[in-house]
Amino acid sequence: MSVYALAQLRVHDGERYARYMARFMPVLEQYNGQLLAADEAPRVLEGAWWDRNKVVLMEFADAAAFRAWATSPEYNEIAVDRKAGADAVVLLIKGL
Repeated sequence: MSVYALAQLRVHDGERYARYMARFMPVLEQYNGQLLAADEAPRVLEGAWWDRNKVVLMEFADAAAFRAWATSPEYNEIAVDRKAGADAVVLLIKGL
């Protein structure tokens, strides 16, 4: 069953986050993940979303595939820049 990773970010160091993004897609593709959406100005339709400035939506074949990507040496190497450049809330969502 597909799973979706939804990241809500507050980018505070654009240089570090840009370095992460420059290396992100090859690592995601290596683990068969798909980037479905990324928006630096999402439109809030209901409720409050006060301290974030970017959302990212990714798809993986299943939770094991997500964990393989998220815990891989390749991702952890680039994630240093993501963690230094942005605060994140990441949700793992089961598909239907």
